[in-house]
Amino acid sequence: MHKDLEVVLESKRLIQNWLKSIGLELKETKTRITHTLDEYEGKTGFDFLGFTVRQFPMGKYQSGKSTNGELLGFKTIITPSKEKVKSHIKKVGEVIDKHKCAPQEALIRQLNPIIRGWSNYYSTVVSKETYSECDNIIYSQLKRWGERRHPLKNKTWVASKYWHTHGGNHWTFSTRNEKEGGMKLYRHAETPIVRHVKVKGNKSPFDGDLTYWASRMGKHPEVSTRVATLLKKQKGKCKHCGLTFRDGDLMEVDHIIPKVKGGKDTYSNLQLLHRHCHDDKTTRDGSLNCTRVKGHIPEERCDAKVSRTVLKTSQRGDSLA
Repeated sequence: MHKDLEVVLESKRLIQNWLKSIGLELKETKTRITHTLDEYEGKTGFDFLGFTVRQFPMGKYQSGKSTNGELLGFKTIITPSKEKVKSHIKKVGEVIDKHKCAPQEALIRQLNPIIRGWSNYYSTVVSKETYSECDNIIYSQLKRWGERRHPLKNKTWVASKYWHTHGGNHWTFSTRNEKEGGMKLYRHAETPIVRHVKVKGNKSPFDGDLTYWASRMGKHPEVSTRVATLLKKQKGKCKHCGLTFRDGDLMEVDHIIPKVKGGKDTYSNLQLLHRHCHDDKTTRDGSLNCTRVKGHIPEERCDAKVSRTVLKTSQRGDSLA
C-alpha cells in the first residue's frame, strides 16, 4: 500500500525477482493493482475476505479526517461484496427449495442460523442497505414457496397463513403471531450495526489493565466471566453513578431486584457497580432490612434502635442473639 504508483510497481518487480530466484512466481490472475479512490485499469477498490473497500469523494461535512483532524476530501466505505451477497441469497434459495414439502417451522429452523450468522459477520461495516435488499429478495422467495404449496388458494389466503404480526411488523414469516408465541424468521435488518472501536495507542493486552480489556472484549483470563460480560454490556461504566471504571477500582456485582425480594440470578437482573455505589444502592433498595446467615434465618432491623440487630457466632458455631 502506497500513495505513489511507481513505488507499488517497483515493489511488484522486486517481489517477482525474489520469487524467481527460488523457483516461484506471482499468479497474474490473482494479482491486481488497484486504487481505492480513483479508477485504475477500469476498476476501483478491492475485495478482501468478503468485504468491498472503496473511497468516495465527499464535501467538508462528510469527509473523513486524518489523525491530525485535517479534511481528506474522501470517505472510506466498506460494504459486503456483491459476490458474497449473491452466494448468500443462492444458499438461502437452495434451502427453501429443499423444503418444498416440509413444515414452515422446519424451514425457519434451517434459515435462522444462516441468516443470523451471515448478518453478524457484516455487522461492523456499512450493511443496512444490503440487509434490506436481502430481506426483500428472501420475501419473494418465500412468497413463491407458499404459493407453490397451495396452488388452489389465492394470495391473500397464503399471506394470512404464513405471515403474521410480530413487534409491530405485520409481514413476519412465522408459524403464529406474537401473542401465541409463534416461531419467526430472523430478518437481516434486525442485526444492529456496531462500529469497530480502535484500540487506544497506549494500550496492550499485557499491560494489566483488566477493566479496559474486559469491557472491550467481554472476556479476560484474570476476570470472571460474569464481571467481564457485565463490563462489556455496560460499556465499562458503573450503572449507579455513570462514571467509567478505571484500573484499580473495586467493583461488585449487584442484583437490580434483590434476591431477598424475589430477584433472579440472571444477567437481566445483574449490574456491575463500584463498591461504594453498591453500598449506597443496597441501603436504598431495602435489601439490608434483613441479614441472612447460615440456615437462612432472617433478623429484621429494629425500628427503635439506630444500630441494627446482628447475629454473633460462638467458637462452637452456635448462633447467639
